[in-house]
Amino acid sequence: MAPVPLQRDTVQRPGTTRAGGAHGPRLASRTSLPGIPLAPSAARRFVRAALAEWTGLGVPAAVGFSDRLADDAVTVTNELVTNAVVHAGTTVDLVLRLEEEGGDEPSAALVLEVTDHHPARPVSGDEPDPAPEPGRAVAGELPDPAEYGRGLQLVATLADSWGITYRTGLKTVWARLPVDDWSAPPAPPDGEALRRGLRAAEILAPAARRTERDDAVWDSRGAPAFLAEASDLLAGQLDEDLVAAIAGQLLVPRLADWCAIWLETEGGGPAAEPRLARVWHSDETGAEPLRTALERAPVTLPAGAGSGPVPVPWPAHPGHPAEQAGEAEDSASPHPGGRDGAALAFRITAGGRMLGTVLVGREGDAQVPEAVSSLIEDFVRRLGLAVGAARAYTRQATISRILQRGLLPSKVADIPGVTSSLVYEPSDDGVVGGDFYDIFPCPGDRWCFVLGDVQGSGPEAAVVTGLARPWLRLLSREGFGVGEVLDRLNRLLLDDAMEAAEAAALMVAAAGGQQLHDGTQSRFLSLLYGEVVPLPDGGVRCTVASAGHPLPLLLRPDGSVRPAAEPQVLLGVVEDVAYESQVFDLEPGDTLLCVTDGVTERRSGPLMFDDGDGLARVLAGCAGLPAEATAEKIRRAVHEFAERPPDDDVALLVLHAD
Repeated sequence: MAPVPLQRDTVQRPGTTRAGGAHGPRLASRTSLPGIPLAPSAARRFVRAALAEWTGLGVPAAVGFSDRLADDAVTVTNELVTNAVVHAGTTVDLVLRLEEEGGDEPSAALVLEVTDHHPARPVSGDEPDPAPEPGRAVAGELPDPAEYGRGLQLVATLADSWGITYRTGLKTVWARLPVDDWSAPPAPPDGEALRRGLRAAEILAPAARRTERDDAVWDSRGAPAFLAEASDLLAGQLDEDLVAAIAGQLLVPRLADWCAIWLETEGGGPAAEPRLARVWHSDETGAEPLRTALERAPVTLPAGAGSGPVPVPWPAHPGHPAEQAGEAEDSASPHPGGRDGAALAFRITAGGRMLGTVLVGREGDAQVPEAVSSLIEDFVRRLGLAVGAARAYTRQATISRILQRGLLPSKVADIPGVTSSLVYEPSDDGVVGGDFYDIFPCPGDRWCFVLGDVQGSGPEAAVVTGLARPWLRLLSREGFGVGEVLDRLNRLLLDDAMEAAEAAALMVAAAGGQQLHDGTQSRFLSLLYGEVVPLPDGGVRCTVASAGHPLPLLLRPDGSVRPAAEPQVLLGVVEDVAYESQVFDLEPGDTLLCVTDGVTERRSGPLMFDDGDGLARVLAGCAGLPAEATAEKIRRAVHEFAERPPDDDVALLVLHAD
C-alpha cells in the first residue's frame, strides 16, 4: 500500500516574551489526512518532517529535540490519528505547534492537536453528562477504555497534559509534550555534537519532496499493478470527497507533480459551477498557491471533449515562494520562476454522465508521455466509477433518512404515572430500517404503545411500516381491544399482500409468462402492542399482546424478572388467527422492557445476546434505576456484547411506573 503524500504549511507567528525581553518565533505546522488506514503512517512522517524543518531553521527550542521527544511525539500522533480514523472515519486535521514561554524559567513544549469531524460523544455513565461548553477542554480524567479504546491511556502516560475540546461539528484531542533543556546554548561542532546531529538527522529526516520518476516502469506490468491498487483503494469508499482525496494521493507524485479535481454539483442544473474538491502538490508549499490560481481561473473543457486527455495552459502560481524569486529575476517570463510544464485535463464520467474534471501537471516536461497519459485516462475511468458509486450511496442514504423520519413519530406521548425512554439506532447500511415504534393517546383515558419489526429492510419494509403504524392508530382509536387490533391488522396485511401478488401475476403475464425477480418480499411483521390505563391508587394497568415478537420483560423492585406476554404467530402469515392479550398491573417501581430482535439476536461469534436469558440478567441489574438509566445500561450492554457494531436495527422501549 502506497504512502500518503502530505500537504503541510508552516506558519511563523510572533511568540511570547522570553527572559531578557527577546522575542522568539512560535511555529505551527498543519496538514489534513483522509480517514483511511494510511493516515497514521502519513501523520508519523509529517511530525518527523516538521521537527527536522524546525531544527534546520535554527529555532533555539529545537536544541531540546531529543531522540526521546521525537519518538514520543510520533507515538502520540500515531495513537491520536488512529483513534480518530477508527472511531470517526472522517478527514483528520493534524496541527503540531512549538510553544515557548518566557519568564525567570523559560520553557517550551510541543503541542499536538488531532481534529475529526464527527463530534458525537458517548455517554460515560448511567446518567448523561452535560455537554461541554464550546471551546472548553475536558482533561484530567481518562475516558472509559470501552468507549474510547486504549490509545488515550498511552497518550496520558507520555504527555505532560492532554484533553478533549468540543466545538460545533468538531472534536479535537490535544496533547502537550515538554521540550527538555530548550534554553541550553548550541553545542560546539565537536565530534560528539556531530554524532548527535547525525543521529537526529537520521531520526527526523523527512522523505524527499520529489523523487525522479522513471516513466519506463509503466510497462505491461507496472500499469496494471497501479490500476489494481487504485481500484482496491477506491472501491467501497462512500464519500465522494474522500474518493477525490485518495485519487490525488495516488496520482501525486507517481504520475504527476500536482493535480486538481473538480466535482460537478449533483442536481445543480447546467448553470451550477463545479467545485474544486481537492488540490494535491508534491511540494507542500505549492498547494495553496495552486488552489488560489485554479479558483481564480478554473479549467473549462470544450463541449466536445471526450474521456481522453485535453492539453490546457499551465496555471500561474501566484504567491509561491519560488515564483516570487523568479519574478524578481525575470519579470518578463510567462511562467515566473521557471515552473512551467505540461498540463492535461480529463473528464470524470460514469454511465454517460459528466461528474467532474481531473487536471494534472508535470513540471519541466514539454509533454506528458503517451504511456503515462493513457494510464491516467484509465485511472480517471475508475475514479468516475468510484464517484458514481459514492453518489448513488449518498442518494440512497438521503432517501432512507427522509423515509425513516416520515415513518416514525416526530414525538411520542407522555403517559401519566409512567416515565418512558426510547432507544432507536438504525443500522448504518444506508437503507431504511424495518423497526418502528409509537406511543399515542386514545379515547377513554387510554394510552397505547407499539414496537414492531418488519421482515427485511429498504422500500418493502418502508411500505409495511407506512401501512401498519397509521392502521394501528386508527384501530386503537376506534375502541377495539388489544387482541382485536392485532386480528384486524393481520387481515389487512394479508389483503394487501394478496393485492401485491395479483399485481405481480399481471406483470408476469405481461412479460409473456417469464418469471420476474423484482426484489419483493413477503410482508411479515412482528409486533408488540399494548394498552395502558392509569389506576386510581398509583401505577397503571397494562394489556399487551406479542405477535412473533421478543416477549416484553417485567422487572420488579426486588430484581425479579418474568415475561409479560405469551408468544404468538407473526402478523401477515396465517389467516383466521385469534390473537390473545395478557393483563397485569405495573405498580410503582416496576419496569416493563420491550425490545426488537436487534437486541435479542445481537451476535458475538456463535453466541446471541439473549442466549441463556442474557437480556433478563442485564435487566435484573437495573432494579431501582429510572427509565432513562435502564435504557442506557441495556443499550451499552448490547454494544459491548461484540466488538463489531450492530448489523441490525436496535430498538427498545422502557416503561417505568412512578
